[in-house]
Amino acid sequence: MNKEKVTEMFGSLVFNEEVMKQRLSATCYKAWKKCVDEGTPLSLEHAHEMAAEMKNWAMDRGATHFTHWFQPMTGVTAEKHDSFIAPEGSSKVLMAFSGKELVRGEPDASSFPSGGLRATFEARGYTAWDPTSFAFIKDGSLCIPTIFCSYSGQALDKKTPLLRSQEELSRQAVRVLRLFGDTDVKKVISQVGPEQEYFLIDKDVYDQREDLILTGRTLFGAKPPKGQELEDHYFGSIKPRVAAYMKDLDEELWKLGILAKTKHNEVAPAQHELAPIYAGANTACDHNQLTMEIMKKVAARHNLVCLLHEKPFAGVNGSGKHDNWSISTDTGMNLFRPGSTPSQNARFLLFLAAFIKGVDEYQDLLRCTVANPGNDHRLGAQEAPPAILSIFLGDELTAIVDSIIHDTSYVEQGKKSLSIGIDALPAIPQDTTDRNRTSPLAFTGNKFEFRMLGSSQSISGPNTALNTIMAEELNQFADELESAADFTAALHGLVKKVLTDHQRIIFNGNGYEEAWVQEAERRGLSNLTCTADALKTYLQPRHIELFRKHHVFTEEELTARNEIHLENYCQVIGIEARTMTDMVKREIFPAVSKFSGEIASSVAAKKTVLAGLDCSDEENLLQRLCSLSAEMMRQTTALEQALTAPKGADAYEAAHYYRYTIFEIMGKLRAVVDELETITAAKAWPYPSYTELLFSVK
Repeated sequence: MNKEKVTEMFGSLVFNEEVMKQRLSATCYKAWKKCVDEGTPLSLEHAHEMAAEMKNWAMDRGATHFTHWFQPMTGVTAEKHDSFIAPEGSSKVLMAFSGKELVRGEPDASSFPSGGLRATFEARGYTAWDPTSFAFIKDGSLCIPTIFCSYSGQALDKKTPLLRSQEELSRQAVRVLRLFGDTDVKKVISQVGPEQEYFLIDKDVYDQREDLILTGRTLFGAKPPKGQELEDHYFGSIKPRVAAYMKDLDEELWKLGILAKTKHNEVAPAQHELAPIYAGANTACDHNQLTMEIMKKVAARHNLVCLLHEKPFAGVNGSGKHDNWSISTDTGMNLFRPGSTPSQNARFLLFLAAFIKGVDEYQDLLRCTVANPGNDHRLGAQEAPPAILSIFLGDELTAIVDSIIHDTSYVEQGKKSLSIGIDALPAIPQDTTDRNRTSPLAFTGNKFEFRMLGSSQSISGPNTALNTIMAEELNQFADELESAADFTAALHGLVKKVLTDHQRIIFNGNGYEEAWVQEAERRGLSNLTCTADALKTYLQPRHIELFRKHHVFTEEELTARNEIHLENYCQVIGIEARTMTDMVKREIFPAVSKFSGEIASSVAAKKTVLAGLDCSDEENLLQRLCSLSAEMMRQTTALEQALTAPKGADAYEAAHYYRYTIFEIMGKLRAVVDELETITAAKAWPYPSYTELLFSVK
């Protein structure tokens, strides 16, 4: 594909700013810009013009319907499509789309999770246009990104809190920048680049696995003879069928203005990664939701299935989503980029200190934002960061931090020793060391890489939390520094105190080692190893106050989300457990029983024909098959009984029960079935093996 075609293709299905400049009147375009930049409401007159031009542009590209595209608390997107057709007289129609239809919709909210924010009979919900996110065409419909709220105005989605947190982060960051004499900056936004890991498997094989179809992961599966031991898949040559998929995927994403930049093989067999270029957090979240949807659709065209579950296959690496987070000004400054002047470095160190303090103080909250059933299989499993929050700074930046804490000189590499006075800082080099893949939060030169996210989850929650935490720390810093008589002295003292008080969260070592678990406990860091335990900390009064103070969540909105997370956790494990019992009773037990019968018949026939023949190998196999089969059915019965037993008086007890009772039985059942698979003839086993699943795509 030549560069002209790529340029023409990119953003061709997006009603972006360039399209607006061409199609809108100058006054309407300026009104939209003012709406985005200053939050000024768009007049109904301008909304009508915007809607008319959106409709005409979309119809020129074959669209016949429009939909308000929103992100309910299911973690995926939702859309209800309406035709542009409107009646004209008794036998004619015209194509219409009004400003009112653009700005607001009224979908049925009754079947979306609300966590008690609305009663069942209160079905009405509202979608409201998000003018900061561009409309686009998908599947023949004009998609209008919107927020989603209840009849009483409470947020029922993932976009609204993110937008609120963006506004508050900007407000507090601008306050701090004014103290450094910067009067040009009007807005600060978080920039996000989410790296997306995924598996690709053959659809014909996928269709034979009930567990993959119903749960997204294999509930049974013996370890294959070859996994990822040879480390030959990572960055390896991309197989032709996968390369064709990736090419198709890139083109579909480019049409939607999604800056898909990097693609490669990941560590595990059949695992791959896609990485975009940075965008504002709101746009990045929209784009990542679209990316996950399109990845699955494009896979179907190639008779493939894209698996986004965090751990679709036991014994090989699972999939995460690395959330690269930074904050930048509307004048083009990255506030996490070390500068070349003392003033720039003082500013950098202040924002760095705010981030370190925030992560230390709200480590439990950040852990909650990545808590889900799939991620429980990854975190702390020597393939992803541990469940313990820590920050990796690299050797050079850590040396600078230590110098500030201890009032000692910092020796810049290859240069003379310099004192660390805020008013005479040396140029701080960007970190050049390994980014430390075992660290949950690694500083990588001009951003922090939050590596704990699960591959299937929305990035909205973690970024909402990061924005709000940073806003709180900057708010505290601004309050203190605005009242200081000597700004430079106060700044130096503040940075030193914060880094001293919160240095426990900094760790540059190997997070996989058991020694770190012990060291983290000594430091007083949390180690919430599973979702059931993590969510117990979600509604701490300090968390509620953090979000309430910055107008990101009301207490009711936060409580609702906690209830939804807990309910989802129980439901997912319950579905997995019921799928296991169904697979055992309907497929695995009959298959093993039949195979055992064939072995028994073979032994009997041999002994009848050839008296005295040694059949001990077959008899030992038969005995092992029968023993394991009996144990399999005992564990299946135990799992069924556990599923019908009382789960607890409240949501926390229920989650604890599913994690520490049902999940434990599931593990025992799996161990028995996986061993049975290794001694049952391949043609007798009812499901495709890991070898077939992981290595069938050529």
